[in-house]
Amino acid sequence: CGWRLEAKNLIYGMPPDKASIPLLLHMASSSETSPVLIAVSSSSSETSAVLIAVSSSSETSTLLIAVSSSSSHGYDALRCLFLRKSMRDSRSPLFFWCLVFFSLSHHGPLKLQVQAFTGTYGINYGRIADNLPPPERVVTLLKLAKVRNVRIYDADHSVLNAFRGSGLELIVAIGNEYLKDISVYEDHAMSWIKENVQPFLPATHITGIAIGNEVLGGTDEELAGALLGAAKNVYNALDRLKLADDIEVSTPHSAAVFANSFPPSSCTFREDVVVYMRPILDFFSQIGSPFYINAYPFLAYKSDPEHIDINYALFKSNAGIHDAKTGLHYDNMFDAQIDAAYAALEAAGYGKMEVRVSETGWASGGDESEAGATVQNARAYNFNLRKRLFKKKGTPRRPKMVVKAYVFALFNEDLKPGPSSEKHYGLFKADGSISYDIGLTGLNPSSASPSLSSLTGIRKQSWLVPSSTVLRCYITVLLALMMI
Repeated sequence: CGWRLEAKNLIYGMPPDKASIPLLLHMASSSETSPVLIAVSSSSSETSAVLIAVSSSSETSTLLIAVSSSSSHGYDALRCLFLRKSMRDSRSPLFFWCLVFFSLSHHGPLKLQVQAFTGTYGINYGRIADNLPPPERVVTLLKLAKVRNVRIYDADHSVLNAFRGSGLELIVAIGNEYLKDISVYEDHAMSWIKENVQPFLPATHITGIAIGNEVLGGTDEELAGALLGAAKNVYNALDRLKLADDIEVSTPHSAAVFANSFPPSSCTFREDVVVYMRPILDFFSQIGSPFYINAYPFLAYKSDPEHIDINYALFKSNAGIHDAKTGLHYDNMFDAQIDAAYAALEAAGYGKMEVRVSETGWASGGDESEAGATVQNARAYNFNLRKRLFKKKGTPRRPKMVVKAYVFALFNEDLKPGPSSEKHYGLFKADGSISYDIGLTGLNPSSASPSLSSLTGIRKQSWLVPSSTVLRCYITVLLALMMI
């Protein structure tokens, strides 16, 4: 009679308190099957288990394969298959191993791989201000805005505590002022992690540590020389604490590391930067970290408004540019800046490294000399950027490498030094209301207009299950049907 599908239960995106490892183990103990394999693997942030159980009679055999993952960060998956088959069916070994492959392939052998970035859209939560809402209210705001990926510029404990159990994914940072010390003393890196990271795991989902900010390309050569040592010591400390597989080590760069960036294919690293950059790229390629770049079409336009089409900078309709060397066409500066970084990486010998955008944004106000710093332009840039990111596509040079970016910034920051524009990058005002309407919801529900509260064609990405999971589900069910 072949295989007969008795029951299937495929549950995705459930809260951790509703589908977890105990449920799987309860299924094993309460069923009539006898387990032949139960394996549980735990990390600081997630736990996964695989169960394979079989019961047999003279005529039939019942097979249970279940994979469950439990995480305090909002992900939980449970899939199990009960199958009954005639022992006379010669196709059983093939189907058995197909199911085993399905069960194990999603998570790896036993352990879930933590992703440092979910979806494509994130935000920078800067706090150089004296009028911002408390971190607990910020968590509420981020959830209302459906923004899951967050970067901060330190490891403030009030923020880390507020993020506990929120499901938000957080990159913390070690300030430039600490790098020289941490580069020399690995035990200081260990102490920093034990004080600012480890105590908050797993409830606070810390997915990465940024080592400094825009260190290379500046004038402090001693600081530049300390960057690699600091990154290595932090990674080694994470490795000794068995956190290196869960927490990404990276460093964000400014466009100042490039000798030139136009056309994109001509971009290379500055000669005085390469001596520091190449060893860092070599280390990051070994540990699988991406290249983070702060990409600001606003700054490029502000520096040369007479020769740059503002529509090109704002993702609006324009003639674009043609890169004669590659034959590629660019209709927006954001993509061109990312591909310039890819070109520089290729020229340095690291063409396989992913580029991620650690900062990008547009100021809604500024000094009279700061061209383009208006509310209208800021809204256009951030609205169109959000649409572009949610399409989950690559760049002309890397069409299959989906672009991921953190927007700068969550709030206007009234104490930031520098030109006036530095105080006006926020998507939200200090009271939690929106600075302008790009479809986000603020703490005040009336602050988003109905016309833009949901963007056409944009999927709610923050808590979606990866498409690869759904595909494996379809394949497995199809195999089951074929075997009936």
